[in-house]
Amino acid sequence: MKILLTGRNGQVGWELQRSLAPLGQVTAADRATLDLADADAIRRAVRAARPEVIVNAAAYTAVDRAESEPALAHAINATAVGVLAEETRRLGALLVHYSTDYIFDGTKPAPYVEDDAPNPINAYGASKLAGERALQSSGCAYLILRTSWVYGPRGSNFMRTVLRLARERPQLEVVDDQVGAPTSSLAIARATAQLLRPGARGVYHLSAAGAVSWCGFARAVLARAGIATPVRAIRTEDYPTPARRPRNSRLDCSRLRTDFGLSLAPWEEQLSEVTFDAA
Repeated sequence: MKILLTGRNGQVGWELQRSLAPLGQVTAADRATLDLADADAIRRAVRAARPEVIVNAAAYTAVDRAESEPALAHAINATAVGVLAEETRRLGALLVHYSTDYIFDGTKPAPYVEDDAPNPINAYGASKLAGERALQSSGCAYLILRTSWVYGPRGSNFMRTVLRLARERPQLEVVDDQVGAPTSSLAIARATAQLLRPGARGVYHLSAAGAVSWCGFARAVLARAGIATPVRAIRTEDYPTPARRPRNSRLDCSRLRTDFGLSLAPWEEQLSEVTFDAA
């Protein structure tokens, strides 16, 4: 199997390089070798690689900055996906793409299922939803994996921020009324490799089992790292940010389990596997 991987130096992309390697020949591109804001560069890269599968792990993920850079977020998270989809259709290949819980508004009292109506409340979520729709309307074979609260030892993420701030401050204050499932980049990469073997198609939710608030996750991260910095629970209103966040980010992953017998480990178990060496 010939695989083209984008975003190789990102959180998920870094893990995917290892998880996908046993499946075949992987051509991995990063921002320096493939600018997703350049449609012609995307076409050249795909036509040079001629892959059977494209795994798009590249994305604009700066949620707050997207409020002031909506055009750039849309270019990378939506327009580029449409171009990748066109090239995928031309080749008769498969495009694997990652989306987010942030396409939902967080007002549903239960976990979101794949068929729930999206209603993003920030520019990042809107750009990711536009990417999904560009892919779904393209006519290519696709697999969209919606995940949540992604973290790992590389890149910019909540876990690494908590570890850094805990070493700089006597106390942390973290929002306790937003709930979701922290999902490790390692778990996502492993699951992606498993899904490529049966050739999964369509939209699936892929997140850790269980749920926790940001505050609870911060406390778990510090406990895992052996750091005693206290964490005080606060409300969303006490920590205003440029981008609004959903209060409920829980994703129902039962479709994935029913169709493929695949479910991710609880978030606590995933956290226990993550190394903090690079954090």
